[in-house]
Amino acid sequence: MTSIPPSIGIIGSGFGALAVAIEMQRAGHTTIRLWERSGDLGGVWRDNTYPGAGCDVPSPLYSFSFEPNPDWSRRYALQEEIHAYLHHVADKHAISPLVQYGREVTAATWDDQGSTWTVTFADGEQQTVDILITAVGQLSRPTLPAIDGIETFTGTSFHSATWDHDFDATGLRVAVVGSGASAVQFIPHLAKKARELLVFQRSANYLMPKPDKPYTAFHRKMFQLAPPTLAAERGGIWAVMEQFARGLDDASKVGKINKAIAMRHLKSQVKDAGLRAKLTPDYPIGCKRILFSNEFYPALAQRHVDVITTGVQRVTPTGVIDDQGVEHEVDAIVYGTGFDAQDFLESIDVTGTDGAKLADQWVDGARAYLGMYVPNFPNLFVTYGPNTNLGGGSIIYMLEAQAKHMRQAVDRMTAGGYATIEVTHEAEQAYDDELTEKLDHSVWSHCDNWYRHKSGRITSNWPGATKPFAQRTKMLEPEAFSWA
Repeated sequence: MTSIPPSIGIIGSGFGALAVAIEMQRAGHTTIRLWERSGDLGGVWRDNTYPGAGCDVPSPLYSFSFEPNPDWSRRYALQEEIHAYLHHVADKHAISPLVQYGREVTAATWDDQGSTWTVTFADGEQQTVDILITAVGQLSRPTLPAIDGIETFTGTSFHSATWDHDFDATGLRVAVVGSGASAVQFIPHLAKKARELLVFQRSANYLMPKPDKPYTAFHRKMFQLAPPTLAAERGGIWAVMEQFARGLDDASKVGKINKAIAMRHLKSQVKDAGLRAKLTPDYPIGCKRILFSNEFYPALAQRHVDVITTGVQRVTPTGVIDDQGVEHEVDAIVYGTGFDAQDFLESIDVTGTDGAKLADQWVDGARAYLGMYVPNFPNLFVTYGPNTNLGGGSIIYMLEAQAKHMRQAVDRMTAGGYATIEVTHEAEQAYDDELTEKLDHSVWSHCDNWYRHKSGRITSNWPGATKPFAQRTKMLEPEAFSWA
């Protein structure tokens, strides 16, 4: 047993990392360092700089409860403003000096004798900490589709998460492969410049109107002078989002209301029956991510834009061949094909007690007690881990709840002089059984989506609204862990 304050290492510098670092620091756990692979903090809001990049959760809720921002320019902030907000938070709470840049973590190994984690970086250097917290997120590694010939294309091509800002689509024939959350945001911008735009859509999305609007000078002054008005707006948005999340359960009537709104939005913005048929989903609403946009449908309805639903067979040096064998010659290809949502630390070689490998333990899909703690891996905390993503609501609310629970764990370690904390196999299994039963009755079990592992297990999402998770994680349950 030890009374020395534990050293804490955090992998990442996005919302999750800042939430944990600030929570720990406030509680007096100040021996903290953050490792960031890039040269700037911000996670996905640093990396995704494509035109139109923004959040589909209103900004008053997509921000920390302890750091409200009265100066948002609009209800749904864009990437640059969210990134600036993260810098503001990190600077104000003295986290910025704790970030070590250019530190890509490749391995983490638990030392049973010393009760420490040895973290290895891409350059071979190593550092040791008592507690390791991963905050790499679920959507940090962009993926290209497994299509033959991608590397042979001679024109301009890139993934939306690594946008080529030297690229000018003016007068060009451009193909977009994918029509998910990122594509819905950047396609309207490409459509304004491209001579012809071909959108290769694998499956249609449920799209709902986006109640976005700029905040006026009056709004900002009101929020500054009367902070309760900002808190009231945040609370109102949270209440609406909690109800929206109810629509992701099989038995919910809210789902029928959501579908009616989405179908009305489609019908009002797309008059052509043929195009409307292409854009009508053939699966239950919520089974795949519900998207929000007022600009996507009008962009697709333009005469120089074509939606192709036959799929992509292969890429050639000069274009794309669809599943019908038709070649579409293009000058550029933009891949809006998302991220490796099942990565869950696969890119890091994590070794726990007695040589246990996290990759082996998660071979059938990632799982963790409360989405944060894994048996055989003492002193390893995972923020935004398995089954903590949301189909509706703000992930920031979830991240704050996780940070508070982790802080309680460190509080107890420090107060009790414990060197290690490890969730028991029994507690993790009981939690997983409960979670799986709920997920089996969720709408996500009815179609293929990025929430599911190839084994069929739903690994990404929390089954329900955010308040139940906050309630479940509000108090540390010491009996769920072994302490030493």
